[in-house]
Amino acid sequence: MIDPVALAMALLACESVTPARGPVFDALEAALVPLGFHIDRFVAGEAPDGPVENLLAVRGSGAPHIAFAGHLDVVPPGDGWTSGPFAPEVRGDLLYGRGAVDMKGAIAAFVAAASRVDGPGTTSLIITGDEEGPAIHGTRALIDRMAARNIKPDVCLVGEPTSTARLGDTIKIGRRGSVNIWIDVPGRQGHVAYPHLADNPITPLVAALSEIDGVVLDTGTDWFQPSNIEVTDITVGNPATNVIPAKASARLSIRFNDLHRGEELGTRIAAIVKRHAPEATIRPVVSGEAFLTQPGQLSATLCAAIEARTGLVPELSTSGGTSDARFLAAVCPVIEFGLINATMHKLDEAVAVADLHTLTDIYADFLTRSFAQA
Repeated sequence: MIDPVALAMALLACESVTPARGPVFDALEAALVPLGFHIDRFVAGEAPDGPVENLLAVRGSGAPHIAFAGHLDVVPPGDGWTSGPFAPEVRGDLLYGRGAVDMKGAIAAFVAAASRVDGPGTTSLIITGDEEGPAIHGTRALIDRMAARNIKPDVCLVGEPTSTARLGDTIKIGRRGSVNIWIDVPGRQGHVAYPHLADNPITPLVAALSEIDGVVLDTGTDWFQPSNIEVTDITVGNPATNVIPAKASARLSIRFNDLHRGEELGTRIAAIVKRHAPEATIRPVVSGEAFLTQPGQLSATLCAAIEARTGLVPELSTSGGTSDARFLAAVCPVIEFGLINATMHKLDEAVAVADLHTLTDIYADFLTRSFAQA
């Protein structure tokens, strides 16, 4: 059987700032092949959003097909670590290294669980090197690859760090969607003393943003918090105090629940802007739609495994940012569960060694229960 701590350290030792390629995938493949997994590694995409390496590992055949999804790429470590971010070190009860909780630790735990449980069906791992980056050539490319090979999981568990105070206190059954919108309002440059000879673009932009700020998209649902619109940037770039600028720009970010679709929100914002600035250019980019996996057998099975190993009854949540579960939700029912998220993306990211072992136990219990139900 595989030791999750040893495997986590092998993965953490590989520098894999997004987009990840090469050595970190070598380390994962080396652990999976002796367990009977057939490995499909491929590189997708070109600059600037690629190339990205992905790995699809499949063991067994037939139903049920239980998939685990995750990412080996990490955010840049930043300066000021107590020890090297890619020199994993156990100090006291904690294992330190960039990616310890987000999410090399969870990948190691699932592989260790798979070394214990080989059920009467199919087990697969859907692993990308581009979740922390643009996410263009990662999980979406893996989904295309799976479709081409006629591979379709029955359920998918994503190992994102969902726990908050204690391992097992929270699982994610959905996520809000995300759309970013770029607004460019053209004007006509001129001297501030002669405003009739110019056209100030700031005025209609501010008016549009003021109206947008008053929009209430919804008041939330049974499972989701209210959707929100935030202005994340306003740019004029005018160095002169006596010049009316030729252009003003803004950027919005909308996080929305399952009452909305990203395209519809982009159209709604564009209509508001156009009323104030008919010549404006509006460019919405939907990074993911909202999804909800209704509570049922999948969440009940995972909750039972968590309670059996920790004594906790997890909260079913849709909070937080986006993850690649937003893509996988189009393939099969998906749920997210992993380590405590307190140190993800921070300096001295760390996981409790005991939590790695407990997460392995939970994942193994989940696999056992899922195969038994079939």
